[in-house]
Amino acid sequence: MNRDRFPGLSGGWARLDGPAGTQMVDSAIDAMAAFMRSGRNANHGGAFAAAHATDACVAEARATVAQLFGAEPRGVAFGPSMTAMTMRLAAAVGRTLRPGDEVVCTRIDHDANVRPWVIAAERAGATVRFAEPEPETLALPSANVEAVLSERTRWVAVTAASNAMGTVPELREIVAAAHEAGARVSIDAVHAAPHRPLDLAALGCDTLACSAYKWFGPHVGILCATPALLEELSPDKLLPSPDEAPDRWELGTLPFESLAGVTAAADYVASLGWERVRAHEERLLRSALDGLAAIDGVTLYGDAPDRAPTLMFTVAGLTSTEVAVARRARDRGLGRHLLRVGARRAARPARRRRPRRLRALQRRGGCRAARRRGGRRGRGRRPARAGCRERRRPAGVTPGRAGRSGDADRHG
Repeated sequence: MNRDRFPGLSGGWARLDGPAGTQMVDSAIDAMAAFMRSGRNANHGGAFAAAHATDACVAEARATVAQLFGAEPRGVAFGPSMTAMTMRLAAAVGRTLRPGDEVVCTRIDHDANVRPWVIAAERAGATVRFAEPEPETLALPSANVEAVLSERTRWVAVTAASNAMGTVPELREIVAAAHEAGARVSIDAVHAAPHRPLDLAALGCDTLACSAYKWFGPHVGILCATPALLEELSPDKLLPSPDEAPDRWELGTLPFESLAGVTAAADYVASLGWERVRAHEERLLRSALDGLAAIDGVTLYGDAPDRAPTLMFTVAGLTSTEVAVARRARDRGLGRHLLRVGARRAARPARRRRPRRLRALQRRGGCRAARRRGGRRGRGRRPARAGCRERRRPAGVTPGRAGRSGDADRHG
């Protein structure tokens, strides 16, 4: 859909790196470039034309994002990332918690919607309880959250869609149950925002956080809440920063050129037909699920009744890094169907290897033999290099096995 609107896809590739976010839409790129060329860059609140233009840029971004997520413009705050905005929110909430209070998180949430609440609870002497998904499907029904609610629950932090396996929880029911218990609800909408329409008022949640780089915009974090809640809580801020919400939630100078890109990206998302988007994504997801299920050695996880187009799988005998390295080799034209080959290789019995000391002795013996051959030519062998060093391989790669460096999963 609309591939021609995304310059980053001009090479014909399908980019499946969800943690890195989406490619930017052309209108967001153009809006950022236009702002940077305009000379309108100025600080907030100045009494001259460039400052007025900057204020208008911020106001337009608040209004457009508010319309996208069913919020009020005065309830939209911007920051460097969803993680930073959630850390700020949880710290402010932590000042209202008391020993014995409880916060509920879930096991399917990204740590960006868990650790901030754990830190805030620990500082306040409060307790964090966790709602568990269904073991077979990894679905998160409302009943699983209700099971850990109590009269001491003050906040519930839950995702709108899991970034790991795509599970979409029963959000409306979870919000209703939390409010009935007297708790507030904070929703991590980072993964859901490009896939589903989200409405703060319709869901009835108290806060909603996301990142524009997950829906075709630049790296800007967004916190949506009712203006009254943003006024009620007290975030850390500098003395000269405004005392009114939402400005007091925004540390330092905002990235005005990025906000111009956020506005353009939000306009683009709002122009999409969500039914068309969902139908297109479900076709792609079904194709991916069927293809992976047909590969020996691949195990798929999660089968929630409602899910975003995201899947989790393992390949027997291989780490995720090894699978990624195999895919990278294919991208370089070094092989075909390496994922399938890797699965078949993992299913074979392990190859016996010579003891390490024997391998070392044989290498040294081979080197001496090569040196003795010296300049003898014509026998199909090259003279050994000085020092008989092994031919260099890419860092972290040994014959038949890929490197084991860890993956970093970014969020918001």
